[in-house]
Amino acid sequence: QVQLVESGGGLVQAGGSLRLSCAASGRSYAGRSFSTYDVGWFRQAPGKERENVAAISESGRITYYADSVKGQFTISRDNAKNTVYLQMNSLKPEDTAVYYCAAGYFNSAAGMVARQVDYWGQGTQVTVSS
Repeated sequence: QVQLVESGGGLVQAGGSLRLSCAASGRSYAGRSFSTYDVGWFRQAPGKERENVAAISESGRITYYADSVKGQFTISRDNAKNTVYLQMNSLKPEDTAVYYCAAGYFNSAAGMVARQVDYWGQGTQVTVSS
């Protein structure tokens, strides 16, 4: 099956930047590779529901951003490296959350929802101090 491993989280001051990486390995039970999946980044803050903040199509040509991160986060992928990135700039304390990578499908207008996810990563903590 597809394994997803996030990295790049940590503690940063408000206004700072982080780049998260999601490295994939393996194939689905049907033999699909990571490069054939849409990929999303979700985040979950304490006491809040998990939300999709960005998603990217398998080709990388179509992206989705939640209104809360438009102009602040950038999602990209390198299929040759089986890696998806989330560049996060101008970070705010409210961006503090565990960030998860997910492989599945998304709608360019509505983003990715949990039922559309086939594989999840284990998450990486992002903490933004004020």
